[in-house]
Amino acid sequence: MPLESGLLEILACPACHSSLTEHDTELICTDTSCGLAYPVRDGIPVLLVDEARRPA
Repeated sequence: MPLESGLLEILACPACHSSLTEHDTELICTDTSCGLAYPVRDGIPVLLVDEARRPA
């Protein structure tokens, strides 16, 4: 489910404060040195570093 229009413009990675992009059911940090992937559950982004997936 796509996030509400304009929401990505105000969200940032909690770890490095870079912008996020939406990919399937995750929000991916655009900073290549960070790259954390945050889950989106029931249309709500879970922006907790402990819940994030590390890049492969």
